[in-house]
Amino acid sequence: MNIIKLKDREELDAKLPAMPWYIEQFINYKLPDLSPSSLVEYIRDYETFLKWLISEGLSSAAALKDVQLQELETLKMESIDNYRMFLSTYKPERNNRTTISRKLSSLRSLFHYLSQIAEDDDFYPLLKRNVMAKVSIKRTHKPKDTAAKLEGKLLQENEIAEFLHYVRSHYGVEVARNKQAVYSYELNKTRDACIISLILHSGLRVSELVNLNVDDLDLKKKLCYVYRKGKNDDTFKTPVYFRQDAIDDLQQYLELRETRYKAPKREKALFLAIANGSREGSRMTKRAIQAMVIKYAKRFGKPYLSVHKLRHSFATDYYLQNDIYKTQEQLGHASPETTQIYAHLTDKTMAEAIDRRSKEGKPD
Repeated sequence: MNIIKLKDREELDAKLPAMPWYIEQFINYKLPDLSPSSLVEYIRDYETFLKWLISEGLSSAAALKDVQLQELETLKMESIDNYRMFLSTYKPERNNRTTISRKLSSLRSLFHYLSQIAEDDDFYPLLKRNVMAKVSIKRTHKPKDTAAKLEGKLLQENEIAEFLHYVRSHYGVEVARNKQAVYSYELNKTRDACIISLILHSGLRVSELVNLNVDDLDLKKKLCYVYRKGKNDDTFKTPVYFRQDAIDDLQQYLELRETRYKAPKREKALFLAIANGSREGSRMTKRAIQAMVIKYAKRFGKPYLSVHKLRHSFATDYYLQNDIYKTQEQLGHASPETTQIYAHLTDKTMAEAIDRRSKEGKPD
C-alpha cells in the first residue's frame, strides 16, 4: 500500500464535495491517469481561484460549490491578468514564477476539458467560451537553467563521504552541551545515517523512502522495490538498485530497528520514529525526513542541502559514470529531458575535476 498516495486520496475525497459539480466531473475524468497527489494539487489551485472570483465580485456564489459555469464563460482576459497579478503578490513565498505557471496550467486544463471534451445533454460543450485558451504560459524550467541554480549546492566527490561521516560521528560533538540534542542524536544516528546513505547511493525520492517496507529490501541483490512517482499501479513496485556503500548502514540499522524503535509486528515500515507520548515506533513522515536532513546539513555548513539536493548529488555522480538513459531509469524520470539537468551539471564538474588533477600533477 502506498501510504502517501492513500493520504492524498483521503484529502481528495474530503475536499471534492466542496467543489462545483463540473470540477468534480473533471477530477473523476482525470482520476485513472493522474495520481491522487497531482489531483489534490489541482483541487488546491481551484480553491484559490474560486475564492478569488468570489472576493472580486466575479461570482455571486456564497460558497465555492455554487460558482456557476456561466461565470467562467464570461471572464475577460483582463480578469485573468488580474488573477495572475494576485498570485504574484499573495503569499510571495509560495507563488514564485514556477508556482504561478502551475496554477494557471491547472486552470487551462480545466477550461480545456469543459470546452473541448465534456458535453451537456444536447451534445454541446459545457463551456461555450474558453478564455484560458488565450493565455500564454511560459515554460519556467529548462534543464540548463535548473542546473545553473543547483551549481555549488550539491555534494561532490569526497563531500558525499564527508557528510556521511559527519552524520555518523561528528554531529554529536557539536551539540555536546545540549543534553536533549545529544539524547536524540544517540537514539537516531544509525537510522539517520542509513536514510542519508540510501539516498546518496540510490537517488530515491523522499516519497519513495517513506513508503519503503522492510520486505522491500533485497540486500543480496542490492535492490529496493518502490512505488515510482506518476505510476498509478499500486500492485507493482519498481526495482531500484543501490550501491554497495549503503549495505553497512542498512545492516546496522536493521539490527536495531525492532528493539530501539519498539516496532510492533504489524508495523512493516522500514524507517521508524517514536512520536512524543507514544511507546511504539511508527512510519516516519515525509516532513520528519526532510527536517532531519536539514538539521545535519546546517551544522555541516551546507544549509541549502535538502533531501532532493541529496538526490541531485547522487544523480550527478551517477551520470559521470553512466549514460543519460541509465540515469533516467535509475531516477525514475518520465522523460530524458528532465535527466539533461545532469548533463549540464557534469560538464562543469568534469572540467573542475580535470583542472584539479592537472594542478596536482604539476611539480613543486
